[in-house]
Amino acid sequence: MKTSDFFYELPEELIAQTPAEPRDSSRLLVYHRDSHLIEHRVFRDVTEYFHKGDVLVLNRTRVLPARIFAQTEHGGAVEILLLKRRAIDEWECLVRPGKKCRVGVRLTVNNELSAQVEGIVGTGERVVKFFFEGAFEDVLSRAGTMPLPPYIHQKLADPERYQTVYSKENGSAAAPTAGLHFTPELLENLRGKGVEIVEVLLHVGLGTFRPVKETDVEKHVMHAEYCEVSEEAAEKISLAKREGRRVVCVGTTSVRTLESAANADGTVRPFKGETNIFLYPPYKMKVCDALITNFHLPESTLLMLVSCLCSREEILHIYEVAVREKYRFFSFGDACLFL
Repeated sequence: MKTSDFFYELPEELIAQTPAEPRDSSRLLVYHRDSHLIEHRVFRDVTEYFHKGDVLVLNRTRVLPARIFAQTEHGGAVEILLLKRRAIDEWECLVRPGKKCRVGVRLTVNNELSAQVEGIVGTGERVVKFFFEGAFEDVLSRAGTMPLPPYIHQKLADPERYQTVYSKENGSAAAPTAGLHFTPELLENLRGKGVEIVEVLLHVGLGTFRPVKETDVEKHVMHAEYCEVSEEAAEKISLAKREGRRVVCVGTTSVRTLESAANADGTVRPFKGETNIFLYPPYKMKVCDALITNFHLPESTLLMLVSCLCSREEILHIYEVAVREKYRFFSFGDACLFL
């Protein structure tokens, strides 16, 4: 299977630059996999598609202000993106430009924070050691900025709009954006219908958004990301699977977390550690019965994952319809519900 098999044309004006207000006013494309029916709704209508006993799975990760701007000793500008924490003062990072960040280079962020490049890992990421006093999270809150994707060119007025309303645990370099459409009221309405809400954790890093550079899909290697499924979450999801109740995932990160912890029968085990699971056709989902997700970039691992729920041809048809109907795409864009 070729990476180019997952390409589609997208007019630039359909790339959303700002989030919908209010959150649940974004549009919702509903795809019924059994009948191939497509419906066009508003996201707050999503409650109509849930039934008593369904399990809704959310990723509780919270985005760090993970983009930092620094200078070398010679005054050169460097951008640092925190990816994965190794120790209290040490992170795996993306740095730009890489040629200015050889091992041993000292970097100054401000009078509170400085750093030194300690090593090179993977395909070019740097290990960076930070120097500061006090709690790193407090220093970072003043020194860092929200790591919006490069296709978003407008400044975000409220940084909380790049967080889900249920975010709890700091650690992500990007938001699990399918969750941005939910409001506390919407979640409460789902609970009122008898929907069980379960949280898992995946800290979004390079694995989720790194482009596929290989011509053959099978040769792409995902960057590892940290995830957790608690014993309580595993028990609730496994019981639902045994009883034939639906497990509805919010976002591809929730899918990857559950499929990383999946048993052959669709139940899940408690899990805590790194995953580099890469889901693409003809993989058949073991746990995920339905999915809420955004519209993803052409040739991306996320588009390949969603294709596992139906087929590559169906996904490309859905996206063709979405383009024709002028849905908003990517992180601040509209949502899809696959039933």
